[in-house]
Amino acid sequence: MVLLERLRHPNVLQLYGYCYQDSEDIPDTLTTITELGAPVEMIQLLQTSWEDRFRICLSLGRLLHHLAHSPLGSVTLLDFRPRQFVLVDGELKVTDLDDARVEETPCAGSADCILEFPARNFTLPCSAHGWCEGMNEKRNLYNAYRFFFTYLLPHSAPPSLRPLLDSIVNATGELAWGVDETLAQLEKVLHLYRSGQYLQNSTASSSTEYQRIPDSTIPQEDYRCWPSYHHGGCLLSVFNLAEAVDVCESHAQCRAFVVTNQTTWTGRQLVFFKTGWSQVVPDPNKTTYVKASG
Repeated sequence: MVLLERLRHPNVLQLYGYCYQDSEDIPDTLTTITELGAPVEMIQLLQTSWEDRFRICLSLGRLLHHLAHSPLGSVTLLDFRPRQFVLVDGELKVTDLDDARVEETPCAGSADCILEFPARNFTLPCSAHGWCEGMNEKRNLYNAYRFFFTYLLPHSAPPSLRPLLDSIVNATGELAWGVDETLAQLEKVLHLYRSGQYLQNSTASSSTEYQRIPDSTIPQEDYRCWPSYHHGGCLLSVFNLAEAVDVCESHAQCRAFVVTNQTTWTGRQLVFFKTGWSQVVPDPNKTTYVKASG
């Protein structure tokens, strides 16, 4: 409870309050009231869009940066598994701080600074002050790599972003970067994605013309694609109309698409892709685009 209070951050579960109760039935009872989050289910996360999975990795990067530079010093999470986190409106938040440790590891030499994991070990330098340099930070970072980054970051990412994402995964897997550089690179990915710069040199102008039908939608004629925001159809996020056209051109069954007024956390528009347009109905919140005949 004290750590939740002292380590307040958008990616730490919010503590609303607490109360102390001492009764004959349950002596010395302390109850905390926190925000409600959903458990992290990795199998489900692997089936979600890359954009949502990247948000979780970015949340984790921001959290680890905060823990490395917290008011208490560098904080490490000794029990760092997906079950120690929850999702609140798509943001990853740490909920269990029972096994958090603030003290850095004392050492007489680098032999005392071995960071052990099931798959491999790392030897960190021993500082002149007798502390293992960056051990708390590096422990958090490697756990983020082995439990989250390696599964969630590169999988089905936009092709132009994959080299940068691979470098993030590789650097954290080798502990070549600290949390500052890791977060800086994650923020760079966000900027490229949110600004549409990742589309440069990858979005080819289509020769196919599309007819715009404002204030309308196609209620049926769905097909499934992966990953989709809608299980029964093909609902994807796009940066602009040109990207929507590109997506439709890349799907053999796509003959039309419907642009909604809904956006994702990065501000991208959600678009339904359709197999045809035999039935177009009025809808003031959507715009339909159909392939011109010919």
